[in-house]
Amino acid sequence: MNQQWQSSGHAVTSSASLRSWMALLVLFLQTGSTHAGTPVAIGSQRELFVDGGLVESISGAARIELNHPEHREIVMRHDAPWEGSGCGYHSIFRDGDLYKMYYKAWDLKTLEDRISVGDNRFACYAESKDGIHWVKPSLGLHEFLGNKDNNIVLVTDLFGETVIDPVHLSVFKDENPQVASDGIYKAVVLGHVKGQKKETGLVILKSGDGFHWQAMTDRPVITEGAFDSQNLAFWDPVRKEYRAYWRYFNNRSFGEQESYRKNQGLRDILTATSPDLINWSKPVPLDYPGAAHEQLYVNQVRNYHRAPHLLIGFPVRYTDRGVTGSLSHLPDWEHRQKRIRTSPRYGTAITECLLMSSRDGVSFHRWPEAFLRPGIQRPGTWNYGQQYVAWHPVETVSDLPGAPPELSFYATEHYWMAGGSHLRRYVMRLDGFASLNAPMTGGELVTVPLQFEGNQLEINFSSSAAGSVQVELLTAKGGPIPGYQLADCDPIYGDELSRTVTWKNRADVSSLAGKGIQVRFRLQDADLYSYRFYDRAAN
Repeated sequence: MNQQWQSSGHAVTSSASLRSWMALLVLFLQTGSTHAGTPVAIGSQRELFVDGGLVESISGAARIELNHPEHREIVMRHDAPWEGSGCGYHSIFRDGDLYKMYYKAWDLKTLEDRISVGDNRFACYAESKDGIHWVKPSLGLHEFLGNKDNNIVLVTDLFGETVIDPVHLSVFKDENPQVASDGIYKAVVLGHVKGQKKETGLVILKSGDGFHWQAMTDRPVITEGAFDSQNLAFWDPVRKEYRAYWRYFNNRSFGEQESYRKNQGLRDILTATSPDLINWSKPVPLDYPGAAHEQLYVNQVRNYHRAPHLLIGFPVRYTDRGVTGSLSHLPDWEHRQKRIRTSPRYGTAITECLLMSSRDGVSFHRWPEAFLRPGIQRPGTWNYGQQYVAWHPVETVSDLPGAPPELSFYATEHYWMAGGSHLRRYVMRLDGFASLNAPMTGGELVTVPLQFEGNQLEINFSSSAAGSVQVELLTAKGGPIPGYQLADCDPIYGDELSRTVTWKNRADVSSLAGKGIQVRFRLQDADLYSYRFYDRAAN
């Protein structure tokens, strides 16, 4: 874990970068001025520590930390002849008893002295009963070398007046309560009007079964952008609208090391909303208060299922330092040189995954440190194409008997390598993206004034055997509330996703519901990942 910030005297530790501190300080100052005097209505929603949105102060040795997924097994090797070496842009979601996966299959051949683009441009499908063991079913839909025994679900084809490119796609199950039966599944694909490649943009396909598709319009519905990425859309159940996020180049400068793109600007992200996936609002660029200008490929934004008011994204940071001394020490040097001979950035660029979150869909808190680093050097890593995380993480069973479910992330490696790319699984506890942490010396966090619904408070936490978490409820002005003071709170220790807070063995907080309160969390050798007020009878 990396220390991010602490507000006791606004001290900055040597392990936290100045850039990280400034980004979070901006959020801290904005929060204080935004929420002063007016309680934030949180109802019974779960609150995480992915931003400083509800933080008034932090003291002692407490800090908010970015956490990192732990690597697990390779769940898929994209080694079928039609898949080539460029599989990626995975869309993964739970659908009833199955986990479903859609991904691009792109053939990038390794020749004697360079990399060459082949003819394969497909979208493929896989499924799993547990999110860990995946199969590629024979769909019998499209021919490859005269045979339909494959898992190809989309090919380059004409839909209405538009030719679609299936390697730039995302697929989702439409959660709009009003969705028609013939459009339960939607795909966002790149396309251009036949004979008019300048008329390029995003096309929305629909399907009743996820295998047979038709276009919702004859022409692309979003046309402002760059699009050579995984562009996506989804139904936002909180805001009751469709949201789209896609690639574009903005006009901010970013240094001479990438001068070949200087006239285009930074790789970045646009967003828009729609009532029907056809008529879209004017695109606006994402904003990252306090964050440095960086190259971002993909975005992987979606509502976090346990706290849907929060939009969580996993953009890929694209870094190109050119040919340096360290480059030759990275894996696959001979293959990297072939990439360089094809295009310098193919061999010198390196990609990794970041974490960002938003409460409005436009302004995102983006952590400057990597969420998923390239990791220990091994063949097929530390290259352009690694750590593109699938859209979106899903809950899976833990491999520890008796342990609760966990989040599974899926990230590419071995990209553009002989034998095909790989998809590796990573895991993290539910809500575990970031946490409030304090060592044994202790620390505290106080929220801004909140207004909740419910009769109990639960926390997702982890402590050492000697550590603890205690909670105090305060008035909106920070005064004590009899019966809910720290001295009344029974010390909490253990490691649990859902523990009810009690004060002298009493959990009921219903007398405070609807009123403005502040919450003080005191930690010793512990982490707090999330909290929520809720109605016990309704849960």
